[in-house]
Amino acid sequence: MLDQGAPPHSSSQTAPPSPGVGARLMRRKPVENLVAEGGQGEGGSLRRTLGLWQLTMISIGATLGTGIFVVLGEAVPKAGPAVTLAFVIAGLTALFSALSYAELAGTIPVSGSSYSYAYATMGELIAWICGWCLVLEYGVSVAAVAVGWGEYLNELLDGTVGVTIPAALSAPPGDGGVFNLPALIVVLLAMAFLLGGARESARANTVMVIVKIGALVLFCAIGVQGFRSGNYENFMPLGMAGVSAAGATLFFSYIGFDAASTAGEEAKNAQRDLPRAIMLSLVIVTALYVLVAAVAVGAKPWKNFTDSEAALAQIMREVTGQTFWGTLLAFCAVIAIASVVLTVLYGQTRILFAMSRDGLVPKVFARVHPKTGTPRANTLIVSLFCGVLAAAIPLGQLADATSIGTLFAFALVNVAVVVLRRTRPDMPRTFRVPLSPVLPALGLAFCLWMMGSLSAVTWVVFGVWMAAGLVFYFLYGYRRSRLAPSEK
Repeated sequence: MLDQGAPPHSSSQTAPPSPGVGARLMRRKPVENLVAEGGQGEGGSLRRTLGLWQLTMISIGATLGTGIFVVLGEAVPKAGPAVTLAFVIAGLTALFSALSYAELAGTIPVSGSSYSYAYATMGELIAWICGWCLVLEYGVSVAAVAVGWGEYLNELLDGTVGVTIPAALSAPPGDGGVFNLPALIVVLLAMAFLLGGARESARANTVMVIVKIGALVLFCAIGVQGFRSGNYENFMPLGMAGVSAAGATLFFSYIGFDAASTAGEEAKNAQRDLPRAIMLSLVIVTALYVLVAAVAVGAKPWKNFTDSEAALAQIMREVTGQTFWGTLLAFCAVIAIASVVLTVLYGQTRILFAMSRDGLVPKVFARVHPKTGTPRANTLIVSLFCGVLAAAIPLGQLADATSIGTLFAFALVNVAVVVLRRTRPDMPRTFRVPLSPVLPALGLAFCLWMMGSLSAVTWVVFGVWMAAGLVFYFLYGYRRSRLAPSEK
């Protein structure tokens, strides 16, 4: 019998109200889901083949060389002899952020790096912003380093066969050329290695890292013979503002440990090895950066640095009076900078892999080739984009654009580590940031300070990039996110 006292439709269940726009923008991806999906792509899986040694070499490979071989000539005119202090400040900023990275990499060992950390702690919109910054950081960094590779290639050709690539084909528009062919070539070479698989790429990178460390040690041994203490008499000619401006430019040299964290889904024991690789690589590269910069400025008056991307080879030639040593360093630099291109390009593809798996960018970036275990289409698309960018844009503009993207992403990581401590205090952690939240707060403050030291033009470029990213997110990722169907 029908219960006359029951309200109409009492037997049916009312569907819960759909979450509002604000709630959707703040939706978080559980840490357990991030870890469980590790390595899984469209049609295949990434392979866990990397140990502590390979991860450390990836980190050093992505870091060591960029600031020394390529951007030293850009930074010295901004800071003078105090460029060594600029490296220290950039290194300290990186250290605070590296501590946060180490904790999160051991807790959430996945390919997305700071994008995934933000997704688990601060919600989808912040994660998208972070991921979009990483695309800027990595993609533009590949292009910036590739530009410097062409400079050293010309030094090598001049010292060996007496010819150089014509300016029209070795410099981008705005720097006296039409198309930077060497920059495109090195990106395509890195692409070829990456298509062969992560293990094969790691082996090639390890050889190149050993060569670059040997080259920098050789530079210090020879360059110190031309050291003149008088070159340091006016240590800070452009004041602290010049030091901070140089430090902000140089900061993009420190994205190596971020590249290591993108290998989380291809590491054999990611929770143990990633934090170790991050901290070990940062200590090594910072020490070498400061040492080489100190010798370089001591051997050559700072006013004589003329924005050359091949500054170290020139110093070797001037100190010895012979072309052989400069040519040898140029040869080592050609190999060394190629390793930066290789590892940073690797990091870019893995970040897009993670974003694609979450539905925020097209699925093509998450397709894994069943034989090689690599995201082949992803690698091809990213490589061609970065190669064309390197061939068409001058180095200085690329370096500053990379720095601001890096600093913003690092700032978010320092916030994420504190948020995860508050929201998931009982999660197992293989590494913990000491004196938290003090050190993460310092990392955040340093990042914001260095961002403020960048030029207005860089900020405009960053604003346009972020606006384009938000448009793409609301037109594509907002509705296609894998978290969206469960809310309908």
